[in-house]
Amino acid sequence: MQVDPVGVSMAAATDLSPLALFMEADIVVKAVMIGLLLASIWSWAIIFDRMRKLGHVEKQAKSFEDRFWRAESLQEFHEAQRKVSHPAAKIFGAGMTEWKRSSQNGRVVRREGLRTRMSSSLQVAIDREVGLLSDRLNILATIGSVSPFVGLFGTVWGIMRAFTSIAATQNTTLAVVAPGIAEALFATALGLFAAIPAVIGYNRLLHRIGSLEGRLIGFSEEFQNLVSRELDAKE
Repeated sequence: MQVDPVGVSMAAATDLSPLALFMEADIVVKAVMIGLLLASIWSWAIIFDRMRKLGHVEKQAKSFEDRFWRAESLQEFHEAQRKVSHPAAKIFGAGMTEWKRSSQNGRVVRREGLRTRMSSSLQVAIDREVGLLSDRLNILATIGSVSPFVGLFGTVWGIMRAFTSIAATQNTTLAVVAPGIAEALFATALGLFAAIPAVIGYNRLLHRIGSLEGRLIGFSEEFQNLVSRELDAKE
């Protein structure tokens, strides 16, 4: 029984599974594919980590605000919250620290100066906490913007290799052309596979961080109003 070598080669060429495309690719396209796959894994890890962190912080902020408004004394509440480390507590602690510094040693408190310094301290604390929550979002933005171009580079390289194979064999049959073109397009697909979740995750996380920042700013303003009323009551 004779085996048709052309049929065997065409059957092998029509194996366009992702693993087969990766194995048939040259070293440059393989490096692109591996890099894009690692970038995708990295972006998903960042997305899950930040989502978990933000969910935890949002719950803590709500719980802290509930306790804050039930507290009878700012000083006692501050003492009770010294070991709490979530953003809302840190912002409150920054404001109370500035208040204590301004009135220590029995000095007369200049209300306008205290309000200005406290507002500045609270804003610095908010910016610091938002910066910590935004950690690694720049990586998502980079992956989302760069991955399609990296995939396009792999595509261009793969097409160049396919044309080189056509020129070397002087054969334009589907069995010769299809594998190289498929490898090239697979690199583009991996680029999109890495970029799309990164962009969606970045936008979603940025929205949630913006909402949390607004909540922290609102809390700081209410806290400043409460301090201002206490100062006015001491006149």
